Amino acid sequence: MSKTMDFILDPPRGVSPVEIGMPYQEALQAVSQWGVPEIREPRPPRRPTGRFLLGRGTMDIVVHLERGERVDAVELWRFEGDDPDLRVLLNGVDVFRTPAAEIMQDLRSRGHQVDDSDPENPMVRGVTLGFTRDTAQEVPRTEAGLPLFFTSVLVAAEDYYE
Repeated sequence: MSKTMDFILDPPRGVSPVEIGMPYQEALQAVSQWGVPEIREPRPPRRPTGRFLLGRGTMDIVVHLERGERVDAVELWRFEGDDPDLRVLLNGVDVFRTPAAEIMQDLRSRGHQVDDSDPENPMVRGVTLGFTRDTAQEVPRTEAGLPLFFTSVLVAAEDYYE
């Protein structure tokens, strides 16, 4: 019997226990709390960017280090056939199993400025959250043809999109 694992989004601080601004080596140690079975890193000379694989290939976590040796963003990707025991929560709402429109409405009701000028990739500046619905998978879609659910979410420092 498997145990539910919750990933709590805490924008703009990170995805606990991985925090924005955390040194790379500390981030590697922090993900051990998630029981990550495999950690892949690009080979030099590129800067380290951790890619942490969870479940049975049903979710990826990418730790971005774009401006140095500290965490700039944490991104979670959901794949077809996702593991129901892995949940990504924002304000108690499961980001990958709640319709995208409901998540955007919840953020607006909390006073956040949602930029959905690109409906496949909406973002919330200042907090910072970025979402995508872009997928080649066969998934339920809205009347406008957009995937009903998000396929990724990114949590970053407040100035990430500036």
